Amino acid sequence: MTADNKIAIVTGAGGTLCSEMAKALAAQGIKVALLGRDIQKLRAVEKQIAAKGGVSLVVSADVTDQASVEAAQKVILEKLGKFSILINGAGGNQTEAITTINEFDPRELNNTDPDFRGFFNLDMGRFLDVIKTNSMGSVIPSFVFGKTMAVNGGGSIINMASMSSYRALSRVGAYAFAKAGMVSFTQWLGAYLAPANIRVNGIAPGFFLNERSKKLLTRPEGGFTERGTSIISHSPMKKFGEAAQLIGTMNYLLDDEVSGFVTGIVIPVDGGFLACGGI
Repeated sequence: MTADNKIAIVTGAGGTLCSEMAKALAAQGIKVALLGRDIQKLRAVEKQIAAKGGVSLVVSADVTDQASVEAAQKVILEKLGKFSILINGAGGNQTEAITTINEFDPRELNNTDPDFRGFFNLDMGRFLDVIKTNSMGSVIPSFVFGKTMAVNGGGSIINMASMSSYRALSRVGAYAFAKAGMVSFTQWLGAYLAPANIRVNGIAPGFFLNERSKKLLTRPEGGFTERGTSIISHSPMKKFGEAAQLIGTMNYLLDDEVSGFVTGIVIPVDGGFLACGGI
């Protein structure tokens, strides 16, 4: 993929996966707007990009708030110029929206212990927050930035899906709800924006370790937790992914020459997880 003075926007750019994607774009000579709410994390990515001669811009934004995204767009246009790439990477989960059990337990009907969470004693406010962040957190940037791309003649959008987009993984009902919808939204938007010369595709990462998942899937003394062991046993490649392993797929989807006839698809990068029936 040639840079050609391209400008990209990466939401959730302070996270493990999207920070790597932002750095890879910058290394190719693309100017990158780093969007997120944790400015400290974004500054760290900006520093790493600058150390290798890249150009980036940190912009504080709440991707679930249209006015905030519009304000961010104004800054990007003023300081970087017209953009043609959007990576919707903002997302994540919240502990209060994750059950601690895999199936119904009568104890959840009258339980107020915050460390014991079944579906019936989850915090519905946090449940909704997870859905909103992982759905509208991509819809609103696509709405705001996509409109500008259409005015400017086209571009490319990449949405981030998940293994829970395809399988009802235990414990993460809210996250799965939103990520399943992200596949459908990617297909719908890809078809809708084709006449605007905007391609919309997605990447569905398998299991990659970040700050949150390390606590859930690995033990401080080494080795995996019960859940981590279950994931590895269902992954034919018997390991977790590394963020850099997403870059080839990202580059493919953004390259108008090699994937110029590709839109509305979601590519799993999962070490074979979806291909494994577990039997």
